[in-house]
Amino acid sequence: MIKFQDVSKIYPANHLEKNQVVALKDVSFEIKDGEFILVAGKSGAGKTTLIRLLIGEEKPTKGRVFFGDLEVHKIKRGHLSQLRRRLGVVFQDYKLLPKKTVSENIAYALEVTGASEEQIKSEVPKVLKIVGLEHCVQHFPSELSGGEKQRVSIARALIHRPEAILADEPTGNLDPYHTWDVIKLLVKINQLGTTVILATHDQEIINNLEKRVISLEKGRIIGDKEKGKFII
Repeated sequence: MIKFQDVSKIYPANHLEKNQVVALKDVSFEIKDGEFILVAGKSGAGKTTLIRLLIGEEKPTKGRVFFGDLEVHKIKRGHLSQLRRRLGVVFQDYKLLPKKTVSENIAYALEVTGASEEQIKSEVPKVLKIVGLEHCVQHFPSELSGGEKQRVSIARALIHRPEAILADEPTGNLDPYHTWDVIKLLVKINQLGTTVILATHDQEIINNLEKRVISLEKGRIIGDKEKGKFII
């Protein structure tokens, strides 16, 4: 489903960085349809760069990135939105619209793609049920806990029925209880057939999930193991 082939990403020196920054170096791996993958590494290891390359927000300095039969960085910019509908992205800081309700935040992701009102009314309740937020439909983000905000973010990522969910440190702002609430939800989504890529530096999550772990350090893969453990 997903393939990185000898991928490097190097940012040139600028007024903030005197030396060039090697975000990824000679990274190669494949992810099969339906897998649950943990991308582990400290801050600055290259986890976010990897996700940004996959959704076409960055271009590799060298190497190739594939999603299915598409080479991501050969897709014309005007067609990238079609790729991103096949990929749901969940961020650490939620990125919710503060003046829209839970229902409106999720519906907005459909509205911008030209979905009909009938389709929106049909789809939004379905994803709210999956993430367990039927009782929060008319709440605004300011009225939600951190865990609830992240579940709204996951619901929004699910609304297009993506083939893969990419979660970039989704529990970074959460307490332990809400952390596992979100992780259990991602496991549930994976069990329903969606590929999940979870980038995290949380040792407890990595050691307890018993999933495949791709470990990054300074932009290089230093481990790729089934039922992997925290090795950073």
